Amino acid sequence: MQVVALDSSPVRIGFLAALLRDAGVECVVLDEHISALEGGIGAFPRRLAVRAADAPRALRVLREAGEA
Repeated sequence: MQVVALDSSPVRIGFLAALLRDAGVECVVLDEHISALEGGIGAFPRRLAVRAADAPRALRVLREAGEA
């Protein structure tokens, strides 16, 4: 797995995940639960990860959307 985005905003991570899924790139949100437990102060940002083989395509999708 390779991390392609890091953000403390659950809304932004959800948006980025939707962009990738719409482009056919499978992704997973890491640290989602620890981020919720710490009260949303941003100490543990969520990470969006894809398979290493899909990373170049995922980064291209995010770049083309102006989100990289």
